[in-house]
Amino acid sequence: MKQELPAVTQGVLGGQIPRRGHWLLVALGKLILRLMGWRIVGKLPNVDRAVLAVAPHTSNIDGLIGLSAIQSLRVYVRFMGKHTLFESRFGKLMYWLGGIPVNRDSAKDLVEQTAAAMRQAPCWLGIAPEGTRKGAERWKTGFYRIAEALDVPIVVLGFCYRRKQVRIVGMVHPSGDVEKDLATMVAMLSDIVPRHPERLSEPFKGRSPLA
Repeated sequence: MKQELPAVTQGVLGGQIPRRGHWLLVALGKLILRLMGWRIVGKLPNVDRAVLAVAPHTSNIDGLIGLSAIQSLRVYVRFMGKHTLFESRFGKLMYWLGGIPVNRDSAKDLVEQTAAAMRQAPCWLGIAPEGTRKGAERWKTGFYRIAEALDVPIVVLGFCYRRKQVRIVGMVHPSGDVEKDLATMVAMLSDIVPRHPERLSEPFKGRSPLA
């Protein structure tokens, strides 16, 4: 078993980490985690921009846990959303939640759009590299390209349902060798037990993340 990780609270976060959130949302996030019996462990780097890579992703409950963790710590984490969602009646809500409108017609454009938005103001980007909850054959590499373009670290974390922990297991700086770096991330997450183990993506079953 891997070494246990220290608890993460607002008090241990570095001053450069971008912060955002009303005290009511902080209290709600803490309450949800407490009622579900979850806690946050590990260490967040003291940087103003980073990409959060979350895996494995096998359940909608992951989103509730992740959002509650973000709110409880008041870390400003943004996410990518299809641009048409921001043009609908829910547009203002999407922006308020931290959404970044992107046109997904081109992977290259998606990376450029997201990187441009992150350059405008300090924030972190949260993303699930698998892109689906149901046994992806490979990881999508957009998150890696964004981190590479901005020269920021990739913070690796997973939701372990056996321990009931949001586990921040390490950090990877893009080296340019995508397959090697993604394999390192998969290894970091090797002891994470998801809600639905039968839905694990192929990289967790020993195949190359880019296979």
